[in-house]
Amino acid sequence: MWESICLTLAATAGNNIGKVLQKKGTIILPPLSLKLKVIRAYAVNKPWALGFLMDIFGALLMLRALSLAPVSVVQPVSGCGLAILSVFSHFYLKEVMNVFDWIGITVAGIGTIGVGAGGEEQKASLISVFQLLWLAFVVAILFVLLNAWLHMFKRQRREQELGEYEVVEEIIYGLESGILFGMASVVSKMGFVFVEQGFPAMFIPMCISISICCSGTGFFYQTRGLKHGRAIVVSTCAAVASIVTGVVAGMFALGEKLPTSPSGRLLLLMGWLLIVLGVVLLVTSSRLIRHLPRSFRRSRQTSLERGFNIRRTASHVQKDTNPSAVIQAATLHHLLSSPSKDKD
Repeated sequence: MWESICLTLAATAGNNIGKVLQKKGTIILPPLSLKLKVIRAYAVNKPWALGFLMDIFGALLMLRALSLAPVSVVQPVSGCGLAILSVFSHFYLKEVMNVFDWIGITVAGIGTIGVGAGGEEQKASLISVFQLLWLAFVVAILFVLLNAWLHMFKRQRREQELGEYEVVEEIIYGLESGILFGMASVVSKMGFVFVEQGFPAMFIPMCISISICCSGTGFFYQTRGLKHGRAIVVSTCAAVASIVTGVVAGMFALGEKLPTSPSGRLLLLMGWLLIVLGVVLLVTSSRLIRHLPRSFRRSRQTSLERGFNIRRTASHVQKDTNPSAVIQAATLHHLLSSPSKDKD
């Protein structure tokens, strides 16, 4: 179990850090196209090429983790990617972090330990075609209801001539993208379970292809939400929905079960809860810090600005003119998911 958790942490670290490096590299690159000159420019750009390789390597590690452990364990642990990304951005990108960021990282880490201590190795159970069809039907109905709700609010906003997104629209886009991200992990795991039950090996690449389609569609919905909505709301809903979907669908469609021992069951459930809480704290930290007492906030801000000025002076000595040297913690997930439209 610990091997699969370590693989999941390495995979999600590679995915998240890789996307940040790709984003950093695209600052001086033209919009991506199929022109040979443009492709060559991306390939020789060291940050982008390194980020791309890390992203691919992370995806391969995630597939390996899914082949070893239940998706109800892998998917929640993958939510710690934002915590790993925060630590990376603090030391590499010189990002200023607040107290809630560190609390979120600590809570998510404790939750990961709880999942590892409470999780049990499980034998693959028989997959029922009826359960798969029922799962697909439930997801389809859920999307129909969410989209109907979304169109209703869009029409209401147009009638009232409101320019800004309603919070309900941000929540819906976040939920839709998170559900698809969770289903991508479930479908990938399904391919390995089919092979273990004696089905042809072609089921693995077939399920992985469907998983890629789910992830791509999830990024599409997330990008639509991030384009006009608030990154905090969209990212939080997407992260929580992804974890809940992976757990529920894994248990319902793949026959995954909770640990048999009461202590293991408690550790696993507490681990899930702490990971979700840690992710929510990381995404909403900039909002939460505003509710602290002014005296604490002012002293905290003064110390952070002093540290920032020291790093800023050092960066000027090194003649680092990269405009992405400092990235706010609340915008990290937005930076990962936002399209390359800001280059145009």
